[in-house]
Amino acid sequence: MDITSRIPNVPLSKFKRTKIIATLGPASDSYDAVLALIKAGANGLRLNFSHGTHEEHGRRIKWIRKASKEYGKPVAIIMDLQGPKLRLGDFEGIINVQTGQSLRLKFGANYEETGIIPTQYDLSKKVKRGERVYIYDGKVRTTVTSVSEDGMIHLRAENDGILIKRKGMNLPDTDFGGDVITAKDKKDLAFGSTQDIDYVAQSFVQTANDIRSMRRILKNLGMDAKIIVKFETSSAVENIDEIVQEADLIMIARGDLAVETPAESVPIVQRKLIALGLKFAKPTIVATQMLFSMTEAPEPTRAEVSDVATAVFLGADCVMLSDETANGRYPLEAVQVMKRVTVYSESNRLTQVSYPQDKKEDSRQSAISKAIISLAESIKAHAIVAETKSGSTALQIASYRPSVPIIAVTSDSRTAQQLAIVYGTKSYVRPADPMAATKLTDWLFQKKVLSKGDTLVTASGKYPGVVGTTDTIKVRVL
Repeated sequence: MDITSRIPNVPLSKFKRTKIIATLGPASDSYDAVLALIKAGANGLRLNFSHGTHEEHGRRIKWIRKASKEYGKPVAIIMDLQGPKLRLGDFEGIINVQTGQSLRLKFGANYEETGIIPTQYDLSKKVKRGERVYIYDGKVRTTVTSVSEDGMIHLRAENDGILIKRKGMNLPDTDFGGDVITAKDKKDLAFGSTQDIDYVAQSFVQTANDIRSMRRILKNLGMDAKIIVKFETSSAVENIDEIVQEADLIMIARGDLAVETPAESVPIVQRKLIALGLKFAKPTIVATQMLFSMTEAPEPTRAEVSDVATAVFLGADCVMLSDETANGRYPLEAVQVMKRVTVYSESNRLTQVSYPQDKKEDSRQSAISKAIISLAESIKAHAIVAETKSGSTALQIASYRPSVPIIAVTSDSRTAQQLAIVYGTKSYVRPADPMAATKLTDWLFQKKVLSKGDTLVTASGKYPGVVGTTDTIKVRVL
C-alpha cells in the first residue's frame, strides 16, 4: 500500500498552493515532533549537514518516512550540504577590532601563542590583494592588503567590531575556481547515497560548472536526487541565467546573499529568480529569517508576516523555515503560522504578479501545458489531473500558476516526493496504467476529496510510465 492511500480527507479548495519546508534540528529531534510538523503543513523537511552526525541524520530520515507513511502524505527530504563555509578557527575570548587596524589570518594558527587569527580553510590560495573579507555575518568588514608566501593573510579593518571563534566569513570578490564541493561534502554525499534522499542543496555555487560537477558526483554515486542551487554568492548573481537553467530547483538563501551583495539588492534578486524559475519551470524556495523572531517568541512580527505574504504574491513555490524549527522554542507554532499566512495570502491576493519581460520559449511541452490550463480555466474545472513519470508534466503546468489545483499521478515514489514541494501540486503514487487518472479520481471521490458533479481535465500519454509522452487531454465530470 502506497503512502498516499490514507491521505487526509481535505477538499481540494482547502489545500494550500505555496509549500512549506521546515528544517530539523535539536528543537524537532523526535519522531513525534517530525509527525507534528508534517501534520501542521510541512511538505519538505531539510537536514542541515553543516551540523549533526550521519547517525543523527539517518535517524531523522527514518522518522520522516515513517511519519509520511503514517499520515499518508508524500514529503520531500532535502540534504543541505555545507559547502566551503568559511569560518574562523578556535580561540579564547573576544577579539576587539577597531577601524584601520591590521589583522592577520592563517589556516590553523594558534592565536594565544602568535596573535594570528586562525581560520578553518586555507584562504591564502584563493584571496588576492584588494578583495573584501566580511567576518561574523558582515559585522566586521575588512580588505586584503597582502598575502604572504607562508599563507599569512593581512587585512585592514574597515569598521569597529568584535570577533568570536568559529564565526562565518564571506568573500564576495574571491573566485574559488570551481572548488566549492569540499571533502566533507563528498563524505556526506557518500552517506546520502545510502539513504532515501530526494534533493541535494548545493551551497556557495558560483558558476553553472559547479552544478555540472555535482551532477557527475550524484550520477557516480547512483543517486537520483535532484539539485537545489542555493543563491548566496555575488558570483552566482552575476551568472544568474546560466545557473538557473542548469539547476533543478532554486533556493534564494538571503542570509549570506545579503552579506555578499548589497542588502538593498536582495529583494530585486529574489524577484528576478522567481521570474526565471517560472520561465524555465524551475521551482523556487525563499529562505532565511522568514519568521526568525519565532525562535524566541510565540508570534511573528508584522514585518515577517508581510515577508512571507510577499513571497506568496511573487509566485514562489516554497517558503522555508530554518532556525525557527531547528533550534527555536516554537517549531510547531512556526509551521502553523506560516501555513495560516500562505493560505490567507493565496485566498485574498488582489492581483496576479506577472513577469512580461521573461516569457517562456515555445516548445511542445509548454504548448500542451498552456492548452490544458486554458481548457481547465475556461470550463471552470475543479482540478487538473496530470499523469507523469518524471514529474516534468506537473512541473510545466505548475510553472504557469493555474488557478485550479494540480493532481499529479505517478508510478514513481521518488517523483511523488519531489513534487511535494512544487506549487499547487498534490502527488499520488499509483501503478502505471492507462486508467491511472480515472482510478485515482474515483478513489478521491470515495474519500470526499472530490464531489459529485466536479469537472476535471486530465492529461495523459499513450504509453503510461514513459517519460515525455503526454499527448491526450480529456474532460471528465464526476
